[in-house]
Amino acid sequence: MAAETPLKQQMLAAIPHLRAFAISLCGNVDRADDLVQGALLKGLSNIDKFQPGTSMQAWLFTILRNDFLTQVRRRKREIEDPEGAWAEKVAVMPDQGSRLDFEDMLKALAQLPLDQREALLLVAAEGLTYEDAARICGTNIGTIKSRINRARRRLTELMNFDAHDDLGPDRLVKAALFVHTSA
Repeated sequence: MAAETPLKQQMLAAIPHLRAFAISLCGNVDRADDLVQGALLKGLSNIDKFQPGTSMQAWLFTILRNDFLTQVRRRKREIEDPEGAWAEKVAVMPDQGSRLDFEDMLKALAQLPLDQREALLLVAAEGLTYEDAARICGTNIGTIKSRINRARRRLTELMNFDAHDDLGPDRLVKAALFVHTSA
């Protein structure tokens, strides 16, 4: 039982990161919370499969990502609102500038291909190493670096950033667009 406690503490410590990643992937807080809960339940029920000495957070990210991709495949058969026309009609626009910038960032992120978006979020927003991101995505480090580079360029275009002065104080925006130094 004592050996389980540090693992559970590692799981608890990963929750805010899992939640942020899930929100970034699906763009819906309630759906993201369901993804996190599902990942934690699967993690707990399969804790015997966790390899000690590896990253608990990366392991849980992999579970969450796989669940998300499964849901995306299922939803392809559902009626979609790809242009967001219906969602925009029912959404209430916030009146704070930083919130609007954040929403613009989420919209731009949603336009990126899934592989680029997840690589960028894992490294730039979550602070994972390229190695961990590659492991989670099931690819090599060079591919992760390439995906991040393409994602940053595309985000810069989508958000019409011309200079560093355009960036506000938002850490997520800065992290997503500029090179992450811990490689």
